[in-house]
Amino acid sequence: MGLESVGSWWMWLGFIIFVLIMLAVDLFMLGGKTVRKVSFKEAFIWSGVWVSLALLFNALLWWYLDGQMGREIANAKAVEFFTGYLIEKSLAVDNIFVFLMIFTYFAVPPEYQRRVLLYGVLGAIVMRAVMILAGSALIAQFHWVLYIFGLFLLVTGIKMFYFADKKPDLEQNPLLRWMRGHMKVTDEYHAEKFFVIKDSVRYATPMFLVLVLIEFSDLVFAVDSIPAIFAITTDPFIVFTSNIFAILGLRAMYFLLADVADRFHLLKYGLALVLVFIGTKMLIVDLYKIPVMLALGVVAAILVVSVILSLMTTRPGVSPKST
Repeated sequence: MGLESVGSWWMWLGFIIFVLIMLAVDLFMLGGKTVRKVSFKEAFIWSGVWVSLALLFNALLWWYLDGQMGREIANAKAVEFFTGYLIEKSLAVDNIFVFLMIFTYFAVPPEYQRRVLLYGVLGAIVMRAVMILAGSALIAQFHWVLYIFGLFLLVTGIKMFYFADKKPDLEQNPLLRWMRGHMKVTDEYHAEKFFVIKDSVRYATPMFLVLVLIEFSDLVFAVDSIPAIFAITTDPFIVFTSNIFAILGLRAMYFLLADVADRFHLLKYGLALVLVFIGTKMLIVDLYKIPVMLALGVVAAILVVSVILSLMTTRPGVSPKST
């Protein structure tokens, strides 16, 4: 028996078609075919477009459910979508920090970053779709899976809090070391190409190593974020749409935040507290069900405070970047 959902077959089909269209628009509008650096202004506009589309979708969903299922269900599902979207959007910022670390380590020129980011977004969508389907099936059959998700988020949040300032050593990354030991890799970039032929031998470029690490980080973050949304709602349609809307704007948000990431150095602590709160919410679900509106308020407050404190302070030894 599956989980109850407000999404009918035509809503699922319509949303998937919408996503495919918007991915095509993003591919050609945010960078086009020309290899170039995406400007801050362009990224800011597109970030606004993605957020506006998510809010418009939520409004349309509320309007439809209000007419079909009543005001109470419409209000509940709209709040669930917005809360899930906010949580997933905030966790996507952590994705961006990791992307930035990978690009910096490999010294990827800004004009070559947009293609691999597109593949990163596509990979994130596919991985999250698979995990949402698997998670929904598990929860529908075994309620106790929610406790496992909650414990996982609690432990992840605590670890993130204590290791927020610790820089991962990519040089010791097992996946990267394996690729370097089993593949022929060029020393230089060849535009956005992942492979080149030299002396009749196929070589991977550093861009391919970047792509694999980006996709692997997508998998890791999907494992973190999918349990978090199930703490807010188990409706597969709300889970899927809020997740995908959060991911669709990931590429634009990266170019928006890439040059000012150090200004938000305390945000990782805020994200860690969000995971701890969400994990706790799942663990006590059968003792006390925290209202979604209250959860929304707590998550929003944590994020706002961490952003404000980040802007008010600077990390020791690092001067604020000029804008």
